[in-house]
Amino acid sequence: MSDVAAPLRSLAMPSPLGAGAKVALIAPAGPLTGPADVAHAEANARALGWEPVVAPHALARHGYFAGRDAERLRDLQAALDDPTIDGIWCLRGGYGTMRLLPALDLGALRARPRALIGFSDITALHAAWQAAGLASFHGPVARSPLSSFSAHSLRRAVIEGADPAGHAAEATCVRPGVAEGRLLGGNLALVAALAGTPWALSFRDAIVVLEDVHEATYRIDRMLVQLRLAGAFDGCRGIVFGQCTDCPDSSDDGQRTLHDLVAELAADLGVPALLGVPVGHIAQQWTLPFGAPATLDATAQSLHVHRHTP
Repeated sequence: MSDVAAPLRSLAMPSPLGAGAKVALIAPAGPLTGPADVAHAEANARALGWEPVVAPHALARHGYFAGRDAERLRDLQAALDDPTIDGIWCLRGGYGTMRLLPALDLGALRARPRALIGFSDITALHAAWQAAGLASFHGPVARSPLSSFSAHSLRRAVIEGADPAGHAAEATCVRPGVAEGRLLGGNLALVAALAGTPWALSFRDAIVVLEDVHEATYRIDRMLVQLRLAGAFDGCRGIVFGQCTDCPDSSDDGQRTLHDLVAELAADLGVPALLGVPVGHIAQQWTLPFGAPATLDATAQSLHVHRHTP
């Protein structure tokens, strides 16, 4: 087990999104398929007891973006600056969020931390929140169907401030052990893309949570090595890899499995590792508060999030 010299404290946590909370529905990356996506997102928000506020450019489209950079930035910045907005739920991922980072003003958010919910490309915003000392929630995007499993975890994380994770029966212990640390991470491709920028992630004292989609294992290998060379994993305490959806193990040059890559990384770092937890591009997923303290027990195939201590 990793030694902890002092109690871990979470990043600044937002207030719980209780009944009647106003939640902005924003598309900061890829475009939606049409009005049905917005209607589904609004229904999801109302089912959780929230009042949805659809961003003006939610249905805009410019190439493979949900509107031009300036339009997507305007929607996001307006939600951050509006004192009546309690949280931001991203409508989808795709690509484009990191293009907004240089012009994003987080001043109002620092003064009043608010919940951010999303995953995949939204990792860029998780990185911005963390750079500002703020926690955020890695969870389903608003337009996706919410299974009872996903809705239960989302409620516990964002509304109740309770443990949204637990035993992952289908996960594999790659390297045994127990570790405590703050949860940090996100989509591996975005984490790697942010290396060398002002929003690069440092995983010191962290339990690193990663996931990805449509990436061959040699590309996963390359991104993990890039982050190792950049020092991102220095001092990390544990590895939790979720799902790598549609990630083939083989190429024309040979085969290595994702298990091989995670085992190699964990052995090099000397930390416990768990593979296959319900995180990523899947229907049944946990919502994890990035920045909150947690305990990984890879041997018992479990991840437990502690009550958040600002």
